[in-house]
Amino acid sequence: MTSDAIVIGAGLSGLVATAELVAAGKRVTVLEQEPEASFGGQAWWSFGGLFLIDSPEQRRMGIKDSFELARQDWFGSAGFDRPEDNWPRQWAEAYLQFAATEKRSWLRERGVSFFPVVGWAERGGYGANGHGNSVPRFHITWGTGPGVVAPFERIVREGVERGLVTLKFRHRVDGLVTRGGAVVGARGAILAPDNAGRGAASNREMTGDFELEAGAVIVTSGGIGGNHEQVRKQWPARMGEPPKHMLSGVPAHVDGRMLGISEQAGANLINGDRMWHYVEGITNFDPVWASHGIRILPGPSSLWLDATGTRLPVPLFPGFDTLGTLEHLRTTGHDHSWFILTQKIIEKEFALSGSEQNPDLTGKSVRELLRQRLGKGATEPVEAFKAKGADFVVADTLEKLFEGMRALSPDVEIDFARVRLEVEGRDRELDNDFSKDSQINAIRQARHYRGDKLIRVAPPHKLEDPSAGPLIAVKLHVLTRKSLGGIETNLSGQALDATGSPIPGLYAAGEASGFGGGGVHGYRSLEGTFLGGCIFSGRQAGRAVAGLGDTTLN
Repeated sequence: MTSDAIVIGAGLSGLVATAELVAAGKRVTVLEQEPEASFGGQAWWSFGGLFLIDSPEQRRMGIKDSFELARQDWFGSAGFDRPEDNWPRQWAEAYLQFAATEKRSWLRERGVSFFPVVGWAERGGYGANGHGNSVPRFHITWGTGPGVVAPFERIVREGVERGLVTLKFRHRVDGLVTRGGAVVGARGAILAPDNAGRGAASNREMTGDFELEAGAVIVTSGGIGGNHEQVRKQWPARMGEPPKHMLSGVPAHVDGRMLGISEQAGANLINGDRMWHYVEGITNFDPVWASHGIRILPGPSSLWLDATGTRLPVPLFPGFDTLGTLEHLRTTGHDHSWFILTQKIIEKEFALSGSEQNPDLTGKSVRELLRQRLGKGATEPVEAFKAKGADFVVADTLEKLFEGMRALSPDVEIDFARVRLEVEGRDRELDNDFSKDSQINAIRQARHYRGDKLIRVAPPHKLEDPSAGPLIAVKLHVLTRKSLGGIETNLSGQALDATGSPIPGLYAAGEASGFGGGGVHGYRSLEGTFLGGCIFSGRQAGRAVAGLGDTTLN
């Protein structure tokens, strides 16, 4: 036995679990198959959004939030309807309590701070008890993803200096060691050193093997988003046929191997057909990994069309219902869709997901933030994609825009007469301060919120208004991202077997556990909940292994 615990995966949930163990004075071995350059996992690449309830940032923006309202939104979005949703429901209740109470203060004690304007993601557009956030809750970390990772990485590295933590990069786990029905360690291959950069593909040359034992093993290895074959295999039947073409929002090594390995050791995998993929993916002109895509974080004003030029139905507007839009688009028989917008809209409403696409926020530069977000023009990363991205068409007239769209989609017949009808009909609705067009009304309603009016939603205007131009079309692709199902766990993060009994010595956290319980989000996420789920589930598992028991709100 080399340590009190083995943590498999050096992403955010693994770092949080390790940090909790270090705080308790425990010895930890962290196994990570990738080079040290990828320390921090997918969280490092993220925009850093965190879901909080009734925060000071919300109150300063005039937002009235409450635990009851957030619970209504979470459960209305999750749609828990399966017998195996027992633990996910309990995780949801516990996570909501965490987000409404100590989550913010606990993070701030560790150096995490927040951008003052709260974002409004997943706006829903259905009834009060349906999917979506009733109010803005998307708190952007000052420093984006790296700002979330940094405090936990610091604690782990301090643990290394104290002799409590051993970091073993290029150690790929191929099996869990079991004895007497308990998991007592991990075994696998030592991979050859590799100087690959963060997220880039690394070699799989084996130079040796290893077997380590510990008092407990915590699986924090992530989901399946980089493995398109597995994504298609687990694709939910309710969403029709999986796309033939997808972009990847995560590196190829996010392949789900540890889920199968955990299952071989007795862990019960549930809700594998629940997954979270975006429909606003664009091809990265400067890719880090294979099929690297970037997600547009859109405001509500772009006209959204399917591949043939048919406008998407209400309420499938940009930023309202990610999976509802994906489900609808899978019925069209095509793998892409289109935004039509103006320069005025792209300047105000387009943000790109990812730490590297938001250097002002990531670098914590107030000067750059004011210049990029409030100055003239779109942010430099957005303008770079507009100029260099393979999916952008820029034109002064609709006819020229149609020519560009036809060139980007030669195999799909687009009904441009219908597109023109939609554009002209939408523009006529702006002749009055009232409208029957639900999207126009949604834009106007959004601007009642100060945050949207300030930096997120453009003033309503006609798409063919020359002063708002040029016109822009963006070809959008499905972008793989998160697994919403995984290893079933109790509230201490203990992995459960098929009978619902805890497996001695085996724990799971983060995306590998569906961010807690095997599916804390149910069918849909409210956004800002993935990083928080990694933090909360990693904290739960770390504290449980440290012998602190169920410390949900301590």
